[in-house]
Amino acid sequence: MVPIGAHVHDEDPLPAAAAAGADSVQFFLGDPQGWKAPAFPGGDPDGFTARAAGDGLGLYVHAPYVINVATGNNRIRIPSRKLLSQQLAAAARVGAKGLIVHGGHVTAGTDESEGYANWRKAVERIDRPLPMLIENTAGGDHAMARGLDGVARLWDAIAGAAADGSGEIGFCLDTCHAFCSGEELAGIADRVKAITGRIDLIHCNNSRDEFGSGRDRHAGLTDGTIDPAQLLDVIRSAGAPVICETPDPGTDIRWLRDHLGG
Repeated sequence: MVPIGAHVHDEDPLPAAAAAGADSVQFFLGDPQGWKAPAFPGGDPDGFTARAAGDGLGLYVHAPYVINVATGNNRIRIPSRKLLSQQLAAAARVGAKGLIVHGGHVTAGTDESEGYANWRKAVERIDRPLPMLIENTAGGDHAMARGLDGVARLWDAIAGAAADGSGEIGFCLDTCHAFCSGEELAGIADRVKAITGRIDLIHCNNSRDEFGSGRDRHAGLTDGTIDPAQLLDVIRSAGAPVICETPDPGTDIRWLRDHLGG
């Protein structure tokens, strides 16, 4: 069975992840809405890494939501590059398997091609000591990674830069985001792989909102508007580790194990 983990918001995420029965844990290194440099849990990265290994937990770090390397606004784009670089280094420091980052957006009236070009520049200039996993997004008329058409444009823009740069670029598929962006979940893993060549991580979330709503509100796996059987099919097709970013990840982890078998 694929590893199944939980996103944990606690200052020390390890006890909560262990209590949820998780194989892995995703967490923030600081305020997800802030611009401060990363902060290690307990201020001791080596100790944190050792405790995670002792608990048998794989680690994933989610970058702050404020990062937007696509924007044409220098006062946001330049600090975003700096913070993304710091987050990558810090995530590598604790032995994380990947750093997840959103695709960002451009403002109304800005040609979206500028956003994709800015992503290419970021990939060219930022060292990646661990895989940087770009996540699809649910909404935003000018978002770089909303829907698979947007993801395809982004991958086309960064392909050459990623090949020549430092470290891997991978993909994190969020089921709620895909559904709310207007993408059918049936067969989505194969459609993503045809664009990116890979799926490194699944954010397995149901949705509180309807198909194509553009809203990003997660629900428990059996409580939302997505047929839970479709979520199972995505996981089976993707063959990637799973993180539940749901209100009660422990319950959802148990449900997935019961229904995936193995």
